Parts: sequence; structure tokens; C-alpha cells
Amino acid sequence: MNPVWLAQSRLRRRKFDECLEICNPLLDKNPYDQAAWYLKCRALTLKNWIDDTEIEEEGIADILLDEHETAQVARPGTSMARPMTGAQGGSGPNQAVRPMTNGGRPVTGFARPGTSSKATTSASGRGASRGGTASMEAAMKGSRPGTSRPVTSSGRFMRLGTASMIPEAGGPFINVDKLDLKKYASRPTLARALCDYIIYNDHNMKRALELCALATQGHDFQDWWWKARLGKCYYQLGLLREAESQFSSSLKNQDMISTTQELCKIYLRMDQPNAALERYTAALQVHPGDANLMLGVARVYDAINDSEKALQFYKNVLFFDSSNIEAIACLASHHFYTDQPEIALRYYRRLLQMGVNNAELWTNLGLCCFYSSQYDMCLGCLDQALRLADDSSLGDIWYNIGQVAIGIGDPTLAYQCLKIAISVCPSHAEAYNNLGVLEYRKGNDDLAKSFFRVGQKEGDHTFEPYFNGALLAFKSGDFQDSFDLVTKALNAFPEHTESLELLKQLKSHFSLL
Repeated sequence: MNPVWLAQSRLRRRKFDECLEICNPLLDKNPYDQAAWYLKCRALTLKNWIDDTEIEEEGIADILLDEHETAQVARPGTSMARPMTGAQGGSGPNQAVRPMTNGGRPVTGFARPGTSSKATTSASGRGASRGGTASMEAAMKGSRPGTSRPVTSSGRFMRLGTASMIPEAGGPFINVDKLDLKKYASRPTLARALCDYIIYNDHNMKRALELCALATQGHDFQDWWWKARLGKCYYQLGLLREAESQFSSSLKNQDMISTTQELCKIYLRMDQPNAALERYTAALQVHPGDANLMLGVARVYDAINDSEKALQFYKNVLFFDSSNIEAIACLASHHFYTDQPEIALRYYRRLLQMGVNNAELWTNLGLCCFYSSQYDMCLGCLDQALRLADDSSLGDIWYNIGQVAIGIGDPTLAYQCLKIAISVCPSHAEAYNNLGVLEYRKGNDDLAKSFFRVGQKEGDHTFEPYFNGALLAFKSGDFQDSFDLVTKALNAFPEHTESLELLKQLKSHFSLL
């Protein structure tokens, strides 16, 4: 059998390792075999391919060193840093009902692009969110022990490329720095394969940028593919405005859904959700019914806390793609946090029927069963969640079991579960808060106060530890401490009714002095 044909067959069936095993002997015999070179290049590229049309995790260094940040304060609803609240037209449940992640996205049970956490296990009623990074000191540290370099989005691509950068026997497959890029730019088929190899396998954006510029010039600036790759290189180098112009020019030559997604990713990176919505809407008029575009619109509306419009687009996604996992998970989350656990249970069961089997899904199933008064199924689902859990989600699951124990009136079991939660995850602010509440009910005010303080230290994104600490200080007569804590609680959640009432009482007390 012709080995080139066999390698093509292996590549088409995505058996990349077998394709490489066939191409290596051919290149050893004849290093100038263009067919074998092309097949090996494509196999290595597809083996390390990353779907970068979605917005990826933005590191703390990217946020602090972003030169595209503006000095003025954005209007609510026009920036993801200032999403709409209930008083400003936001339609989503507030923080007292629906937990929020570190980046401002509502927790859905689905690992979305751009969020710092995995699929959530926090489907309980109040204060069940995990904020991810608890402090600036923790955020500035690397993800591995011994690293102090702040995380950047481009670091993700470099880490993924380390395994492929190990030199092969006899040297690397392609030494990009020694290539004559002008020669390859004149050969369109080889040039495209080489460009993707440099971007996804070699991660040398500067050389890829040179090749894209030469090829774009060689095609009289009319080839949409090269403009899109040029924009991708600019984006990875942090040149967002240049990337925007290249993607916009590419769309004028050829309207492609993937190019629209990458352009909207740039708008979201520059914190311009309205510009992203305009692009998505224009693309939907040309490509009606595309699930990827509708999901993009729904994510943007969710980011600015306009849940009614987001819900509408999630439903539209399921109309055209009834097996879309993200849309089902987001609808389930919405119904759960709007006091409809029975409907949410149907969506989660649908995910289970589709083959999704992880600890997060079983935890959400158990909590939906609990709030639907199906107590016989609740503990079974939570037990299955514990079997499937890893170290990153075990603390949240024990915390939710503690929530169930509080709901059924078993404070002893709840106390044990919360203790296990903080032993697995020492930075679990919500578990410390609930432990403080349980100690307060026992009459141990000093121990409750210490738990609230730890919760405040570990979770400055939550308002419950601050409010509970303020209430405890108010009842013990420490009005100044109570005023400081309730102010911090209102900074975390300005619409909390009990905190506003407590602050009103404190101000009236101070006015009498």
C-alpha cells in the first residue's frame, strides 16, 4: 500500500501518532518529500490544536498591565466591570440569591470560557459561590509551587507547547528561525500548513506574523484567511487594535463565523460588550440559527447581568441545537436560582442522559432534589458526587452537604461537613461563615467571631461574613466595629436589605451621641 495514501487516511481519521510513524521513515529517506512534509506538519499541528475562538482566561498580569484600560468610569451595562444591577435595569437574581464568580459571571454548572473556575458545585441557595482568588497576594502567585511570575493569557499557550518543544532525534522537525519565509509565502498550500504549525506547535508569534505579512502582500491584500491569521498573531502579541483592524478587514473579504468570534473576543478583552453585541447581531442576520453566535450573545448579556435576554438566547440555541450542553446547564441554573428547582432538575437529568457524568452535575442534581423535597434521591446524588470528586471540588461538595444538613435540622452533621470542607479547602470563606453561624447558635460568640474574621479574610468577594460579623458586634455593643464591617458588606453587595437596615440603625445611634 502506498505509504503516502495511508498517512493521508490516518490523518483524515485523526490518528495523528500513526500518521507521524508513517511520515518519519519517508522523510528520513527523502527530506525534500513535500507530501510527507505536509502530512507530518498537519499531524503535529492538529495534535496540538487549541480552539481559540472562545475567550480564554485573562491573567492578573494582563489586567494590571492592560494599556487599553480607560481612565473614566464606564456607565453600568456598558462594561463587564460594571454590570447592571436590579436598580439599573439588570434582570438577574441578586447576589443574595444567585452566587457570582470572580469575573462577574453567574455560576452555571458549566465551565465557561473566561472564568477562573471549573464547572461549579455551588448550586445551593445563599452564599454558595466560590470566588476563586481570595486575595491579591494569592492572585499574583503562579499556579505551581515555587513560581512567582503573574499568570498571563499567553502563558497558557507556552505551557501547552512545552511538551512539543522537546527536540527530536537529529534536531527539531522545522527550525523556524532558519526558514526563508519569502519562499514559503509564494507557495499557498505549504505556507498555510507552516503558519498553523508555527502558531499552534512552535508558538513563535513573531515569525508567524512575518509569514502572514508576506503572504498577505503576495495575495494583494485580498485573502481573508491570511488576514485572520495576521489578526490572531497580533492578538497573541497583545496588539489588540491592530488585531481588530485585521479581523474587520478579513470579514469584508469573506464573512466567516470563526472570524466574527475572534473579533468579538477582542472587544470583550477591551471591555466593550456593546460592540461585541453589534458584531454578533450583524453576523446572525447573515448566519441565522448559528448556535456559536447565539451562545456568544447570551454570554455577553449574562456578563452585564441582563439575564432575561440571555435566557432568551439560550432557549434559541436549544431550538436549533437541542443537545447543547452549555445552554442546558445555564437554563438549569437560572431556574434553580429563581425558585424553580423542579424545572432545573429536568435540565440536569437531560445532561445526565446525554452522558455528562461528573461531580458537579451530581451535586446540582442532589441540591435540586433537596429543594424539590425529594429527600430520598438527594443523599444518593451527593454520595455519587463524592465518589467522582477530585481535590478541587471536594470542599464545595462537603459544603453543600452541610447546607442540606442545615436544611433538615441536623446541626451536628452540618458542623462535621463544614469542618471537612475547610480541612480540604482551607480558603473556603462560605464554610467559615456557616461555622460561625452554628457557633453563634450554640452561644459561643467568641468562636463565632473568629470564624467570621477568617471568612472575611479568605472571601472579600462575599458579603455574609461581613454582615454576620457586623450584627454580632452590634449585639455585643461594639458599634464602631459593626459600622466598619457593615460598610464592607455593602461594598460587596450594595442592595443587601439587612445591611442597609443595620447601617441605618447605627447612624441613628451615632446621631444621638
